[in-house]
Amino acid sequence: MPRLSEVLTALDALWPRSLAEQWDAVGTVCGDPDAGISRVLFAVDPVQEVADEAIRTGADLLVTHHPLYLRGTTTVAADTFKGRVVHSRIKNDVALHVAHTNADRADPGVSDALAGALGLRVVGPLVPDPADPHGRRGLGRICEPAHPMTLAEFTALAAERLPATAQGIRATGDPEAPLTRIAVSGGSGDSLFDDVRAAGVDAFLTADLRHHPASEAAQRPGAPALIDAAHWATEWPWCELAATQLDAVSERHGWGLRTFVSATVTDPWTAHAASSPSVTHESSGAPN
Repeated sequence: MPRLSEVLTALDALWPRSLAEQWDAVGTVCGDPDAGISRVLFAVDPVQEVADEAIRTGADLLVTHHPLYLRGTTTVAADTFKGRVVHSRIKNDVALHVAHTNADRADPGVSDALAGALGLRVVGPLVPDPADPHGRRGLGRICEPAHPMTLAEFTALAAERLPATAQGIRATGDPEAPLTRIAVSGGSGDSLFDDVRAAGVDAFLTADLRHHPASEAAQRPGAPALIDAAHWATEWPWCELAATQLDAVSERHGWGLRTFVSATVTDPWTAHAASSPSVTHESSGAPN
């Protein structure tokens, strides 16, 4: 059975902390370096439901994509929800490790997993890491589908392949437009619009598209179609990829680790009601 320190060395090799954005908070939140590790649970969010799942599955280590403490704090008191997560981790001997923007930039990384879930072939990074001599690391990925498809077909495919959420999949653009070159970026991606336009893609799938940036991007001549999925859904495929990567390391070292991927849906949105185009709003004061 490996020690936590040995497993963390392996995780840092897969997703080097040096790749993380300067503002990010990656690495180990809690855990005894000398503790033995036999079970590892991967999840997107370090929320209490996932912490409870780690305990139920007997995990010694919880690896999440999102940080527990992205900004500084002065307390881990159990009367705060983040403090309760820390208390439950320590009381049950479950370490917590975070791989966030370092996993976004890694090769393979979050967007590779997203592309794989959608059946897309990765051509290269959307925003290459200038420090990578092989040109494979960076933010987002430029991809090609196995065969040309329309925006409507690709949107339906995303709804089928990505985990179900209350939001579902939204798209803007001509539904019948053919797509032969598609950019994807797990998580929030509207800061990458300039890179998307420069890449000359037909469509861009990401999450958390805000009204004004999306509206302005869609109004530009020759603008690519936009597909907006739930943040959690675009990053969850990475958990499966990450578990597979650690499995390979465990096999090489003879560690005998057992890895699990959290089945807990931690997308914060839990309900969706579609507007009916047949309903008028004259009495509500809402614009028509």
